[in-house]
Amino acid sequence: MELRRELLPPPVSAGRSAELGAETERIEALLREDEEAGRRAVDAFNAATGHAYGPAAFLEWWAARDLAEFALEAARPAWPRVSDVTRDELIEIVRRLRAGYATGDPDADHYRLLLEANVAHPQAFQVTEQDAPPERIVDELLAYRPIAL
Repeated sequence: MELRRELLPPPVSAGRSAELGAETERIEALLREDEEAGRRAVDAFNAATGHAYGPAAFLEWWAARDLAEFALEAARPAWPRVSDVTRDELIEIVRRLRAGYATGDPDADHYRLLLEANVAHPQAFQVTEQDAPPERIVDELLAYRPIAL
């Protein structure tokens, strides 16, 4: 199934990715030298990218991904909400997410965020790891209702 443009990972230029990667390394070094200045740099980075990274994200970005992957994530929307996403589109997103993680596709993280932003289930990503067809997974995600307090 083809997805609408607003559901696809937005393209990121090599220049933007390199800029964010260099800034990530600068912030990491700054946090190690001067914590207060580093925190100000983190705040500026978040204001420029729309993300909400804490200092730990810059001190430990290398633990789960490489610099290019971190920069790509930072260049893309932090919470890609699409108000009218359909069940069929969510099924395709789950398919692409699974395939992407299986093959190491850097766009898999976009599909994970897209799924998490567009369903109410608090553990949407963990549900996708079940050994079940994407249709059943999406039905479970859509059936979830938060408990009203």
